[in-house]
Amino acid sequence: MLKEIIAVFKSDSLLDRAYKRSFEMLDLTHKMFLEATNVLRNTETNKVSFDINDQDIAVNKYQREVRKDVFNHLAMAGTETLSSDLVLVSIVIDIERIGDITKNIVEVAEGHPEKLSSKFVDSKVEEMEKAVSENFEKTIKAFKEADEVLAEQIITEYRWVSRASDEILMSLMHNEDTEIKSGSAVALALYVRQLKRINSHLKNVATSIVNPFHRIGYKVKKKD
Repeated sequence: MLKEIIAVFKSDSLLDRAYKRSFEMLDLTHKMFLEATNVLRNTETNKVSFDINDQDIAVNKYQREVRKDVFNHLAMAGTETLSSDLVLVSIVIDIERIGDITKNIVEVAEGHPEKLSSKFVDSKVEEMEKAVSENFEKTIKAFKEADEVLAEQIITEYRWVSRASDEILMSLMHNEDTEIKSGSAVALALYVRQLKRINSHLKNVATSIVNPFHRIGYKVKKKD
């Protein structure tokens, strides 16, 4: 699906610029994610290597520019490429949401100025972190290369992350880890939910590679 859309984008300078900006958005949010998770989980401080607000502003600016380019294209060219335009706008909305959630992870780190861990669920959390990080890298590759095979793999491979998040939350609510401090339990609950949400938005981006606009965010429909 995305390959056909890319052909449309490359035929118009405004859409091509908007498409390339969406790449930059995805790369930037990936950088933000890696830094935010590292600070929260692997350090005893809450100091990030860059101003997260500046990065968030940059992501929001990219989104506005993409919307503007798409709008200007529609104003000049009409609605012939409307479906492709809507797909691109949908993608950048998901990427912008990832940026917002990553900013929330930094806020959790700022409120929990020590390494966040729980011996009881750490292994599960680490599996989630690894999966979301891999999902990020594969989604970027699939999106840039319009790789439908990889996109379908992504959609299927990381479904379990949502269930793992719910299981950890239930564990925390049932006080199964008797050693964890209340503040750390709250921070961990927020964090695993944020990982789940980022994974869901990455799935939406992946589905946009293989699905038409009306099925973005849903499983791939088998062809007859």
